[in-house]
Amino acid sequence: MTLPVEKTIIELGKKNKSLLNSRLVELSNLTPEEMEVFQSSWTAIKPERRRQIVVRLVELAEDNLELNFDAIFRHCLKDRDDEVRSRAIEGLWENEEASLIDPLIGLLEQDGSERVQEAAAIALGKFAMLAEHKKLRETHVARVQEALLAAIDDKTKAVEVSRRALESAAPVSIPRVKEAIGEAYTSRNPGLKVSSIYAMGKSCDPTWLPVLLKELSSADAEIRYEAAGACGELEEEEAVPYLITLVGDSDVDVQMSAVQALGKIGNTQARECLKQCLESASEAVRRTAEQVLKEVDAVEDPLSFQL
Repeated sequence: MTLPVEKTIIELGKKNKSLLNSRLVELSNLTPEEMEVFQSSWTAIKPERRRQIVVRLVELAEDNLELNFDAIFRHCLKDRDDEVRSRAIEGLWENEEASLIDPLIGLLEQDGSERVQEAAAIALGKFAMLAEHKKLRETHVARVQEALLAAIDDKTKAVEVSRRALESAAPVSIPRVKEAIGEAYTSRNPGLKVSSIYAMGKSCDPTWLPVLLKELSSADAEIRYEAAGACGELEEEEAVPYLITLVGDSDVDVQMSAVQALGKIGNTQARECLKQCLESASEAVRRTAEQVLKEVDAVEDPLSFQL
């Protein structure tokens, strides 16, 4: 007997057939029996079509939390197509099951695609954060730390992969991670320096603040942008006067990063600046300041926005 899921896959795999959301939704929460049918049917679909399907499933899952395509995404981690594998990793972003750790480490260490390695490194950052919050078993903690540090130290890895590994390892409060951040900061590679500044914020280590305050005046807009964001992560009030200066930066992305950072710090001086930003000549800054102020008010008075 043909299961409904088989008919769905056959229809989705047909050339020039549109990807109807109603058909894709039928792939949510598949039973083990349905997954067997899916797996046998999936291999017959051409790579370009598989990519389209996975991309749309990721979008649907982001838009509707009741939809669950994790079983499909897990299967697609072994797909022959690089993009399907990387997109499947993205689709599993909300999944915190420790059983994902080994497959992700395997992709980081052994996959032939740099794009897939990058995606795996980013995904492991979620587990690094869980480890730091004591929500992961020690055996898993060690595996995640070792894999990320190995990717950082592996000179054969593409720089972009090492960058993502550094950013993901940043929350882990062990000396080796702090050393790695410092080494990336002093390296001659501009990309590694940018990632090191991002990592300083994610580390939540206030000892990086002097470095970040210095970089707020960098000639490089990308550096200023990341330094402002990192100051927001540290939530140190000492950074507020520097961030206020950046609200008038020549680069609009830097301006918005500074506004968002001021919202995270949220002291009186920061709030006053945010209120002034509501009159900014930049529409992007005005909208960002408005949203940030709403978020600050919601944190201070959670009931204020409830009907």
